[in-house]
Amino acid sequence: MTSPGTTTVAGPGGVPLDVVVLALAMPVRFRGITVRETALLRGPDGAWGEFCPFPEYDDEEAAPWLRCALESALGPAWPAPRRTSVPVNATVPAVGPKHAHRIVVNSGASTAKVKVAEAGQTLADDLARVEAVRAALGPAGRVRVDANGRWDVGAAVAAVAALDRAAGGLEYVEQPCATVEELAAVRRRVDVPVAADESIRRAADPMRVVAAEAADVAVVKVAPLGGVRAALEIAARIGLPCVVSSAVESSVGLAAGLALAGALPELPHACGLGTTSLLADDPVAEPFVPVHGMLPVPDRAPAFVGTTDQQASPDRVAWWLDRLSRVLRRVDDVVR
Repeated sequence: MTSPGTTTVAGPGGVPLDVVVLALAMPVRFRGITVRETALLRGPDGAWGEFCPFPEYDDEEAAPWLRCALESALGPAWPAPRRTSVPVNATVPAVGPKHAHRIVVNSGASTAKVKVAEAGQTLADDLARVEAVRAALGPAGRVRVDANGRWDVGAAVAAVAALDRAAGGLEYVEQPCATVEELAAVRRRVDVPVAADESIRRAADPMRVVAAEAADVAVVKVAPLGGVRAALEIAARIGLPCVVSSAVESSVGLAAGLALAGALPELPHACGLGTTSLLADDPVAEPFVPVHGMLPVPDRAPAFVGTTDQQASPDRVAWWLDRLSRVLRRVDDVVR
């Protein structure tokens, strides 16, 4: 039965897809946004998937995100898991130290990823945030930082050294610079492991990171890599320790990330999938909320049960439906 605000469109091979477009409020600005727009897709068998590439991404970059959503909504079933639950980190936006401390304490996680290099902030702000996170975790916890590629090589080398001291030792620094060449240069000059995120998920050739010896850890995100199966293949080719992270999805999209984390042969690091706290209200009945820093591995995505208050405005619904129609033409070879 179609719920209010749902539009039915023709998916690959004419398969009907129910689509609901949501505008989910975020209590704290993250990645420069305070509202996360997303389109949830329901296949004929009632399975859900999530299509939520960021608005600035073009149709070509959005296509893998749709492949991931269709894999969830149309099947076949995700690969069999190797574990029933996965450890997750607390995610700390670019907030003040008191707020950062509270986030980590309330998370119950033993690992925290801290956003740094935020526009309009200074290294001193980052240091205070990291020190607060270390205090919240205690000496045994793991602290990692994520710069989203905003430093140049010189700034990265200096910042990583200072943040490593403030953290009492960093687990790794994620995407300190924008390019693979810069990552490789930073990696040669710092003692902290380097993780690649955008250099994998937004790259035409993710293997460049390996060829350039630019990273110690691969951050893999299931939607930008085209789904659970595609991400598993890419992770195997890269051959680095993997951290599965979210792209600020609802629990519908997080389910695919958890399926990927559950299916990886090895999972040496906590994953960045405990991100439902970034949304004011998740649109599913039982969202993926970590318990003692752990999340279960599901066999399918949870069902949408959101309210009309979460649905996007008519003009944004029209924008997403038009985008979906265009991107669908790029993925008509999806296996059902």
